[in-house]
Amino acid sequence: MPSTTRQRFVIREVPEPAGAPAPLPEPAVADLRLETVMAALSDPLRLQVVRKLLLDREEFDHPCGWFGFDRPKSSLTHHFRALREAGLIRQRQYGLERRSHVRVEDLNARFPGLLELVMAWTPDQD
Repeated sequence: MPSTTRQRFVIREVPEPAGAPAPLPEPAVADLRLETVMAALSDPLRLQVVRKLLLDREEFDHPCGWFGFDRPKSSLTHHFRALREAGLIRQRQYGLERRSHVRVEDLNARFPGLLELVMAWTPDQD
C-alpha cells in the first residue's frame, strides 16, 4: 500500500505595525459562516489571494498591486471586498490604498483546518 505524505505548510506570521489604521467593517468572529467563507473561496483568484497572503507575505498587510494580477482595478476591488465581507481578510485604508491580510486567528478559531486546506491547494497550470 503506497504511503502518502502530507506537505506541512507554515503561515508566515508578521507582527502588526504600531499605529496601523483601524480595519474596515468586517463580520465578527461569531458571525463567520462556513457557507459564506466557502462561497468566497470558490473563485480561483480569491483562493489564490488568500493562499499567497498565508504563504508569501513579506509585510503585515499588502496592497492589491503586490499580487501581480493582470486584472482591472474594479475587478480586483470586487474580489477583495468579497473576501473581506466573508470574513477571510481584514483590510485597512492607508491613504488611497487598501491593504489586506488573512484573519488567521479568527478563521482557525471558527473553522479549524480550513487554512491548511487553502495552503495545500495548487492553482491549475494551464
